[in-house]
Amino acid sequence: NHTLLPEALEKWPVGLFGSLLPRHLEIIYEINRRFLEQVKQDRPGDEDLVRRVSLIDESGERYVRMAHVAAVGSRAINGVAQLHTDLLQQDVLRDFHQLSPNKVVNVTNGVTLRRFVVGANPGLAQLITEAIGDRWILHSEEELPKLLPLAQDAAFQEKWREIKRQNKQRLAALILDRTNWAVDPDSLFDIQVKRIHEYKRQLLNILHVIHLYDRILKGDIDNMTPRCVLLGGKAAPGYQMAKLIIKLTNNVATLINDDPRASSLLRVAFLPDYNVTAMEIICAGTDLSEQISTAGKEASGTGNMKFMMNGALTIGTLDGANIEIREAVGAENFFLFGMTADEVVARRDTPDHARAAIARDLRLKAAIAAVRDGAFSPDAPKLFRSITKDLKNKDYFLVCSDFTAYWEAQRRVDAVFADPAAWMRMAARNTARSGWFSSDRAIRGYMADIWGARSVPLQT
Repeated sequence: NHTLLPEALEKWPVGLFGSLLPRHLEIIYEINRRFLEQVKQDRPGDEDLVRRVSLIDESGERYVRMAHVAAVGSRAINGVAQLHTDLLQQDVLRDFHQLSPNKVVNVTNGVTLRRFVVGANPGLAQLITEAIGDRWILHSEEELPKLLPLAQDAAFQEKWREIKRQNKQRLAALILDRTNWAVDPDSLFDIQVKRIHEYKRQLLNILHVIHLYDRILKGDIDNMTPRCVLLGGKAAPGYQMAKLIIKLTNNVATLINDDPRASSLLRVAFLPDYNVTAMEIICAGTDLSEQISTAGKEASGTGNMKFMMNGALTIGTLDGANIEIREAVGAENFFLFGMTADEVVARRDTPDHARAAIARDLRLKAAIAAVRDGAFSPDAPKLFRSITKDLKNKDYFLVCSDFTAYWEAQRRVDAVFADPAAWMRMAARNTARSGWFSSDRAIRGYMADIWGARSVPLQT
């Protein structure tokens, strides 16, 4: 039953609990007993609920549900973006949320402008201070929107553009130093730096790069936007697919960068040894921020905020804090594509969804075929077969299903980048609306909704 007594300990397989000692289990049993008594009082007769929320799973071989222990033992639980919190309340911790409606709350992540703008981008910081004063450094949420009228000002745009070019030159020097590849600062700097994981969909980015290279080989270069595509990030030591994605990226970069036909239109690099210090250079020099995770998989993200603060435009899905970034800057200043979290769930239940998506888009089909047939691994033609096999037969993260929408969003990017005034206007609006994503606001949220701490006004 759900009120196991300590003497029942001897019936439990010790190996299931790792380092949990019998006394620790006694404590867990007692917490469970008291908790379930309260549940039965609040929801009399609902034995299914009792089974679902019990700290002990008894559906098979018994084990402790550590997430349930944490939920019961916590004063408050917070998601780190509104979508994340909605998923906790409506799915992951639904029963606990219904039992304690005020326990699961939202505190969207934030990052510090004092490091990622003032420190990382002193030129932009000085321009902002000259325009609106320096109170924004401590009061970004109320002060940065004062930049909005200047987003239309041609002289302000020109100053911003020159600062951005200097930052891109600095990033180009970092790329050259780390990879030995030279890139053109006047090209579109299209950046995706984050942990390497299938749900973050670096593969979607790489397949688009392969498509662009295919266009160059076919001579289809009219109105093609010159791009520098930079990827970076770390993979878990035992994560084979992530390591393979890094290998593919490097192989694609080597082939493209060594081809003189592509030199003026497309450069690709994987930045080794990515860390936050490198991000300070990267976020200041980025034009396009890639935030393309499968909807429903990213809790929040903070790189998206660092890029936004520095005036990068975002191409992204409705995932994590992307949703709140898009709401802040306006839909017209965000390159949205892809399925929603609910649509992702439905698509996964559709038979052969990956093969159907590949059949519908010949660009995607050609890119996958190039990887499968060894175009980027001539010395080991089968090296990337596991990637293409997964894309065709499983594609859990729906790279294929979102490829066409991603391609279309990238063409919108091309059109805006061809109009420098429009791009700089959107860039300035991103920075102007980034104040809410400061860690100052996030910490105030924790103080008010999680810690119950007293807030001390910042001194200007």
